[in-house]
Amino acid sequence: MANTLGNLSKALLLGLAALLLVIVGFHGGVIGTDLYAFGNALLRVVHTWAGVLWIGLLYYFNFVQIPTMPQVPAELKPGVTKYIAPKALLYFRHSALLTVVIGLAIAGHNGYLAQALVFGEGFRVIGLGMWLGLIMAFNVWFLIWPNQKIALGIVDGDADAKAKAGKTAMIFSRTNFILSFPMLYCMIVQGNGLAA
Repeated sequence: MANTLGNLSKALLLGLAALLLVIVGFHGGVIGTDLYAFGNALLRVVHTWAGVLWIGLLYYFNFVQIPTMPQVPAELKPGVTKYIAPKALLYFRHSALLTVVIGLAIAGHNGYLAQALVFGEGFRVIGLGMWLGLIMAFNVWFLIWPNQKIALGIVDGDADAKAKAGKTAMIFSRTNFILSFPMLYCMIVQGNGLAA
């Protein structure tokens, strides 16, 4: 058991197998009869999963890594900066991309993409949530990640450049942290009858 659960790839496959069992167990008969509803549900599951990974890592950075790093002894910092942070940032930026792409696919699949993006009647809440998600994803890919590459030494930079890049990455990470609260609210209430 430890051999299986100790391996991320095997645990991920078990999680997907469990998901498949639940889908077939509860909705196996629907899959063939209402592909539109099944496709919509599947897109929403992937969107939610990617969003949980993205925002979970955002919260990890803001609740754990950023506040803790100043207390980590200098000789231990490379354990974070060379191994943990680059891997976390890999999942962070790709889960942001997947969340946005699938979110836009859901809106397109359901015919409200354009209406939401222009804050059309009945889509203002989800539209705001979408725009906040787009801004946050932009920050991840074009502000946080490029600066983290410098701060972590993935690309060259002197000590001053690394310090400046680290501060810039932190500021935009905190910006995303702040934006995540209204973004999550908009995403959640849209499906609960509170849409405006």
